[in-house]
Amino acid sequence: MTNYFSDYANLCFEAFGDRVKYWVTFSDPRTMAEKGYETGHHAPGLKLHGTGLYKAAHHIIKAHAQAWHSYNSTWRSRQQGLVGISLNCDWAEPVDTNNPKDIEAAERYLQFCLGWFANPIYAGDYPQVMKERIGRKSAEQGLDVSRLPVFSLQEKGYIKGTSDFLGLGHFTTRYITERNYPSRLGPSYQNDRDLVELVDPNWSDLGSQWLHSVPWGFRRLLKFAQTLYGDPPIYVMENGASQKLHCTQLCDKWRIKYLKGYINEMLKEPLLSHMQMVTEIVVPTVCTLCVLIAAVLLMFLLRSQN
Repeated sequence: MTNYFSDYANLCFEAFGDRVKYWVTFSDPRTMAEKGYETGHHAPGLKLHGTGLYKAAHHIIKAHAQAWHSYNSTWRSRQQGLVGISLNCDWAEPVDTNNPKDIEAAERYLQFCLGWFANPIYAGDYPQVMKERIGRKSAEQGLDVSRLPVFSLQEKGYIKGTSDFLGLGHFTTRYITERNYPSRLGPSYQNDRDLVELVDPNWSDLGSQWLHSVPWGFRRLLKFAQTLYGDPPIYVMENGASQKLHCTQLCDKWRIKYLKGYINEMLKEPLLSHMQMVTEIVVPTVCTLCVLIAAVLLMFLLRSQN
């Protein structure tokens, strides 16, 4: 399948590359894998609990890397475009920020969501917590090998660095708390994560049952991705709110509020970077200059008195 996808990608590069300069190999592959091979809600409708989604994701990542290398070696020099991947993830906030288990569970949520695909592309392998959790539960379930596939050393080197930008989709936030699911319950993505997702009843609900307006989570997810993956160019690919009420006329003040809140949080991130620059560079420089000026003035004052 990775070879078929590479053929398809090269056909697209050849046909449209003179006009298209930004390419996204896969959009929201986590949903493709989970809903297609774990829950069966999307095509191909399989319910291979705790196995199918990891195999599907494994080949999606390899297919992405192969398409990137095809563009990089054949098309980039003449077309001057960029190739990336778009990953969707909610923000995970610990229920109790003073509880180490809740903090670890929130981190685990993000690694099983965003890190699942981003870590191989930016670091060369799956997140350590995924390898450890799935490996341990696989052994407890009587399996000789982990249900999470393994990249060979050659594949790790081939996949690492295959993204010119990180596409990010984000809609809402979840509170996360620790919950241990016994291995005897059988393999599943949910059981592997050992956590529970909760929502604050005070959050504004929107047109979809799963969607709540939590703007501050957007900034935290952006900061998380920026820090963890070496400050890559990040393009926001998906964000928005589904229709809350059926109406025949324009009635979307709630959508305007949602978008304004999320855009404002996104705009705060560059300001934080500038504030960091001010703190780390400008303030020490100004203080040093002030000390030097004060020393010069003191020298002139002593000479005038003499």
